[in-house]
Amino acid sequence: MSSSLLSDAQWQPIYALLRTLPGLYVGNEPKVRAFFEAVLWVTRTGAQWRMVPATYGHWNSIYKRFARWCDSGVWARLLQQVAATPDLEWLVLDSTTIRAHPCAAGAQKKTVGKRRKRSGAVRVGLPPKFTP
Repeated sequence: MSSSLLSDAQWQPIYALLRTLPGLYVGNEPKVRAFFEAVLWVTRTGAQWRMVPATYGHWNSIYKRFARWCDSGVWARLLQQVAATPDLEWLVLDSTTIRAHPCAAGAQKKTVGKRRKRSGAVRVGLPPKFTP
């Protein structure tokens, strides 16, 4: 089993897009992939840059390249490309479209054929509960 976060099928479109961006050097594919997976590792774990495993490279080099890519808009262009071509591998359903039963919102019960008792109705033989 590979320790890679991305499969080859996932990596190839990303690398092809990176090669089309002007002013971005991506000549050494294994190093670029290691950097990209290091960034994915940081975002997935939420760890500090200093905690990046040594298998991805030196943490400071990874951070500096990440900052340069942020400044040049590489991440924004990657996001636009990924959003434009969804693969629907992961699909999220929003639960706000599921409706609650009307009684959960305080709706009145339907009383068909039953006489409703008024709240201030006087019972026969009992004294009134309040004085007018």
